Amino acid sequence: MDYRKFIEDGQAVMGCEFGSTRIKAVLVDQDHNVIAQGDHVWENRYEGGYWTYSLQDIWDGLQDCIKNLRADVFEKYGVELETMKAMGFSAMMHGYMAFDKDGKLLVPFRTWRNQTTGEAAAELSELFRFNIPQRWTIAHLRQAILSKEPHVPEIDFVDTLAGYVHYMMTGEKVVGLGEGSGIIPLDSETMDYDQKMVDIFDELSEKAGFTKKVRDVLPKVLNCGDIGGYLTKEGAKLLDPTGHIRPGIPVCPPEGDAGTGMAATNSVLKRTGNVSAGTSVFSMIVLEKPLSDYYEEIDMVTTPDGSPVAMVHCSNCTSDLNAWVKLFRENLELMGVKADMNELYGKLYNEALKGDPDCGGVMAYNYVSGEVITGLDEGRPMIVRTPEADFSLANFMRANIYSAFATLKIGNDILMKKEHVGVDTLFGHGGIFKTKGVAQQFLADALNAPVAVMTTAGEGGPWGMALIASYMVNRDQDETFPHFLSEKVFHGDKGETLFPDRVGVEGFDRFLEKYRAGLAAEKAAVEKL
Repeated sequence: MDYRKFIEDGQAVMGCEFGSTRIKAVLVDQDHNVIAQGDHVWENRYEGGYWTYSLQDIWDGLQDCIKNLRADVFEKYGVELETMKAMGFSAMMHGYMAFDKDGKLLVPFRTWRNQTTGEAAAELSELFRFNIPQRWTIAHLRQAILSKEPHVPEIDFVDTLAGYVHYMMTGEKVVGLGEGSGIIPLDSETMDYDQKMVDIFDELSEKAGFTKKVRDVLPKVLNCGDIGGYLTKEGAKLLDPTGHIRPGIPVCPPEGDAGTGMAATNSVLKRTGNVSAGTSVFSMIVLEKPLSDYYEEIDMVTTPDGSPVAMVHCSNCTSDLNAWVKLFRENLELMGVKADMNELYGKLYNEALKGDPDCGGVMAYNYVSGEVITGLDEGRPMIVRTPEADFSLANFMRANIYSAFATLKIGNDILMKKEHVGVDTLFGHGGIFKTKGVAQQFLADALNAPVAVMTTAGEGGPWGMALIASYMVNRDQDETFPHFLSEKVFHGDKGETLFPDRVGVEGFDRFLEKYRAGLAAEKAAVEKL
């Protein structure tokens, strides 16, 4: 393809995502291949009792990211990036950004990482009969009202990071369905905020002296495929101060990182799901029917096109595992051996395949930080074994990889064993799956479900956002989002699938039984160490 002409003609589509540590933008062609990218590294800070990013961080980061994208385009194709067929913005979900009528930010941005809304989250969960995690936007707003924070009377609108960026680009206060489902619960029939919960919240707010209606302060929810607005002159200037990118580009409704992850793994149909494994790990399964009850361990959100999704989110996954691999590298270097990290990971992970199915009496707890699902406010990584345990390298590595998925299994056992949720395939993505056939098999055994890994899964959230933007402008009339992904993006590719092994399933179950029993030791370590 003549990409120079393709870009000059404004046919490329851009997806941009604000992650926790990196802002990244990608440009895709008509077959959804990534043809250029740019990024910017950033970091949150802890100020005034909250994890936050400043507005300066947001705009400096976005502009640097787009500058690097434009530079990549020019270097590869010798052309300036000036217009596109569509674009879209996504970000880490939830959090709280409150503005007055002049658009002034009233308090610093409170990210998803803050666990400061316990009173509000518990109250709303009980009244809604629906789990409201502390990080959700509605919990932040309710907590601010309960705490009588001085800024509350001045609130004109409240938004998420993705919604705010989109508003500044287009002038439209809107979000996509997936992003909206992490603000206040959605009704998948009406494709809008759940009216019963809206009414409950409004009644609570009025009693507390906050007279604004929640619909008047929250962004409007739009469906996947709707046009979310157009890049304005002011938005174009903010996006690219050099003036190369022109206004008028259609912008799809902003989405959250959960939604872009579902898009990037083609897991938006009922009975599909994905597992994203990195510093944290979460699974998302698209439900056939509502759950019979609500659970603190399970967050209910939606796909970008509004189907209900059960999400199990765990704060800890690979951090402690990575620390052990680093220790092994130091040992090798002490012996004069220069270690290639990719090779070391591969050899250690493959060694884990030789371990006992239940890890032979070796137990690992990977809690670098607290974990809501197991009731821990803090974490203490631990290795524990019985005196008669087979303390081999294989069992040690297997226990550490098992530990990365153990808490995820606790949450998913509620779905699969209590709620009898069915799943045909889970799509795994993240660095832990790079060594072929190890973590993928252990996850299949842990959740007793087929796990597939696609070559495209590594493209991540910005690519998923580009797919959502592409659907807005490239779909056929009446074409559904799942059909668009399956037929026009993934072309029937279902990835390489591994199925649960009976011996492995039984072994993981025995490991988890001891893991649960040993949580008392983990809690004692938090108290005493």
